[in-house]
Amino acid sequence: MAIAIALAASLCFGIALVTARVGLRALDARSGAAISIPTATVLFAVAAPLALDVSGFSVPAALLFALVGFIYPAVVTLVTFRSNELLGPTVTGAVSGTAPLFALLAAAALLGERVPPQATLAALGVVIGIALLSWQPAALERRFGAWTLAWPLAGALLRGLAQALAKAALVLWPNPFAASLIGYTVSSAAVIGADRLAGAARRTLTRRSAAWFALTGVLNGGAVLLMYIALTLAPVSIVAPIVAAYPLVTAALSALVLPEERMRATTLAGAAITVAAIAWLVASR
Repeated sequence: MAIAIALAASLCFGIALVTARVGLRALDARSGAAISIPTATVLFAVAAPLALDVSGFSVPAALLFALVGFIYPAVVTLVTFRSNELLGPTVTGAVSGTAPLFALLAAAALLGERVPPQATLAALGVVIGIALLSWQPAALERRFGAWTLAWPLAGALLRGLAQALAKAALVLWPNPFAASLIGYTVSSAAVIGADRLAGAARRTLTRRSAAWFALTGVLNGGAVLLMYIALTLAPVSIVAPIVAAYPLVTAALSALVLPEERMRATTLAGAAITVAAIAWLVASR
């Protein structure tokens, strides 16, 4: 069950990247985040009277949920935005694919979780597959200092750390909906504050771009909730590599609906390696 839920989370994350890409045609990423994240927060708040169960409430868990929410999606979104500015989406996407490795390390260090060899190999397979999915020779023509790679690496590190911290909090209070509601509330405050403090010139908000980013928020919010449910049922070493496979969904959907996207040999190779890594992880369970 946890594997199926993690796959559903990966599917939602992957589709959300495509809807965000459409929204970015008319609006900058920071402003888009200030729409998408609060949209999901509002939906969680509306559903709270029916879905929120406060039995078993734990103050340490609630504080950890808040910390996770500040890290992801808030800080990770802003770090990724900066990385995109410096390196472009190709390098950012490839380096960000190392997140499952950081998640496994964080789970072992913080939770004492035993990471099976097959989970480590599957995570490596996902990383290699995502790198191939993101590979574009033209990206190599960019000139950048080695220090700029700290931005996407920081995003991957924070994303992996957030999954391990979420698992720790869910052990104390196994309530995925509360985790999503608290985390997204903190995240919304962070991205709205960052958007207003930045105050830079940006493209005009349109109904179309707002709608696409609102849809992105719904998809990402659903993905995070599904990921937390999966983490409640299974260790990080199983959930993280599966969720991290979402660029495979993005690549396939982009090729179908975005005219500027084309399937390349490296894309197909990356897809094959990613699918094989996930299939092997599932079969080894």
